[in-house]
Amino acid sequence: MTQSKPDPDQLAKQVSAERPPPVERWNPPLSGDIDLRIARDGTWYHEGTAFQRESLARLFASILRRDEDGQYYLVTPVEKWRIQVDDAPFVAIHLDARGTGSEQSLTFTTNLGDAATAGPDHPLVVEYLRPGGEPAPYIHIRGRLRALLSRAVFVELVDLGEERATAEGRCHGVWSSGTFFPLGLLDEDG
Repeated sequence: MTQSKPDPDQLAKQVSAERPPPVERWNPPLSGDIDLRIARDGTWYHEGTAFQRESLARLFASILRRDEDGQYYLVTPVEKWRIQVDDAPFVAIHLDARGTGSEQSLTFTTNLGDAATAGPDHPLVVEYLRPGGEPAPYIHIRGRLRALLSRAVFVELVDLGEERATAEGRCHGVWSSGTFFPLGLLDEDG
């Protein structure tokens, strides 16, 4: 029996947005692929058209899950639809820094209203696809989902950083919730 592809409004009606659903506990069989895509800038598209209602994107984000296979799915208790994500499903657009040094806490807010304070449960990582290339900074949000830091937020984060010796060498990084997060190694010239 094949299921027809759901209309986003129909799928949204199946989900309650009052509290985050327990998507990690739901294991329905794969229903198929749906033409939903999240662009690198955090814009959600259905059949090539950008969502006009942020509330619909927020609702879908509440049932978004990334599985061990690296694929992204919208999951309800009875359906599991694979979607496309260009990079990360969220973009961190705001940074709230409180305190200084190892007592500092850094809270990131995403384009869809999720917030995460960097620390052991919400690590900050900076990836470089090519040595010497542009950094791709991320914060863990929930499950296997993370947010790409916007350029403005990353610049603000770098300004809060300090130099420190690590096992990999001297690096520039930031403290949050008692954890030091390296942002990048420094050259020998510093």
